[in-house]
Amino acid sequence: MTDEREDEMTVRRVQLGSGPVVGAQGLGCMGMSEFYGPTDQDEARRTLEHALARGVTMFDTADIYGMGANEEFLSPFVRANREQVVLATKFGLIRKADDPRYRGFRGDAAYVRSAAEASLRRLGVDEIDLYYMHRRDLSVPIEETVGAMAELVAEGKVRHLGLSEVTGDEIRAAHAVHPIAAVQSEWSVFNRDVERTAVPAAKELGVALVPYSPLGRGFLTGAFANAEKLPEGDFRRDFPQFSGENAARNAELLQPLREVAQRHDATLAQVALAWLHAQQGLAVVPIPGTRRRTRLDENLGATDLTLTEADLVALEPIAAQVEGTRYPDMTFTAAARE
Repeated sequence: MTDEREDEMTVRRVQLGSGPVVGAQGLGCMGMSEFYGPTDQDEARRTLEHALARGVTMFDTADIYGMGANEEFLSPFVRANREQVVLATKFGLIRKADDPRYRGFRGDAAYVRSAAEASLRRLGVDEIDLYYMHRRDLSVPIEETVGAMAELVAEGKVRHLGLSEVTGDEIRAAHAVHPIAAVQSEWSVFNRDVERTAVPAAKELGVALVPYSPLGRGFLTGAFANAEKLPEGDFRRDFPQFSGENAARNAELLQPLREVAQRHDATLAQVALAWLHAQQGLAVVPIPGTRRRTRLDENLGATDLTLTEADLVALEPIAAQVEGTRYPDMTFTAAARE
């Protein structure tokens, strides 16, 4: 890391449970390859470099993003900055090239190993810093899945383990097999079902929370009011919270964020992220996704924004009033198993 880069660093650091020390905000890289419409690959590469220069160290991907293309896209950046980057990727979700809506699940030991080896090849590295079980395969005991992940740690192919979309009991069962550094779940001012059992279990065990979609997939920024305004190919067009009457009602719920943002001369995105940074009792490292440097800088402004108790009280009722589920099919989420 150059002296110039060190001078630009602005993000405080936190420890992911028993895992690595990272910048207090990470970067979700999924949208650099697909899901959110057309992307500018050159700007996305510049955003990766800019993020690292600003002190973002955790970069999040998965083997299904772009059917492996996102890991391949990140590879040159990760290899060029290997000592500074904390690389997180995931396994366990299965897609079909001829059916974009298909989602399958595998957590058997043989698949865990083959998925890890495939990710290592695409990424061009010898070791994954944080390896997540992306979704739970209910046909396989979680102890088997995590046991196979633990073998990868013992072999030096993985450094730390994580879980995604799991219940509190599943966190405890997994942690009994091998220490879990982080749990990744959707968590935002709009969507708070993770607080039912996962957050209490994480606090109990000293596990960090890594909120994905901390900006409600962009809805909390006020950038769009309903899915009809999104480009073709944007997967949010299928999401119940952004459709029809649900979207109209949910757009009205942004008013408290606007009021808090005005008091602090901040943006809606910064308030939404600051709300997560204000959570107590465990390390919370949100991973807002962006493909642009300007948005990255805006999001990082949240790490310097301290909300008052009155602000938190104003934002508290929002989630209970949200209309629509956070996925079209909730069966593969932790909420469906609680």
